[in-house]
Amino acid sequence: MNKVLVSLLLTLGITGMAHAAGDAEAGQNKVAVCSACHGMDGNSPAPNFPKLAGQGERYLLKQLQDIKAGSTPGAQPGVGRTVLEMTGMLDPMSDQDLADIAAFYASQAATTGFADPELVAHGEQLFRGGNLELGMPACIGCHAPDGAGNTLAAYPRLAGQHAAYTAKQLTDFREGDRYNDGEAMIMRTIAAKLSNRDIEALSSYIQGLH
Repeated sequence: MNKVLVSLLLTLGITGMAHAAGDAEAGQNKVAVCSACHGMDGNSPAPNFPKLAGQGERYLLKQLQDIKAGSTPGAQPGVGRTVLEMTGMLDPMSDQDLADIAAFYASQAATTGFADPELVAHGEQLFRGGNLELGMPACIGCHAPDGAGNTLAAYPRLAGQHAAYTAKQLTDFREGDRYNDGEAMIMRTIAAKLSNRDIEALSSYIQGLH
């Protein structure tokens, strides 16, 4: 991905999303129902549910808004089952509630997992260097060298995320079963170039990244 495209994407991300003022302290009192799957502090103990702790506030808010609006995978028939479990759960919540929840999880420290030593070299190559032969950009272009993401542009934190969850998302992007990655469809374009082996290695590497 060249510098001009990255700059354009950052601009679109920064100017295209209104940022609600969330209150992390208030949000702590609104996440009881979330804790069953995502953990008390957002560090999900189950590998099929994403860690939310330390995730960018803008990104979290966008995901919550999409889920409530029914525009995420799982909320549309035939589009995938990524967030089917959350359908309807956010309906009683106001925009301020969602902003507070996002602020709370963003304020929490994320835990880190471990990468499979046999997959590290291949995963690191894809994460840091991409695949030039296939025209696949490095993940660091949007998600930062340390996997912390880009808060202003609402690009998610990846570091420490469960490998099983990351692999599921990359596969869904590749197969066209996840749609809410923005109008530019960047993740669908990138994931289309990944093999099953690539996804396994990349997901494992991300899980151990810190």
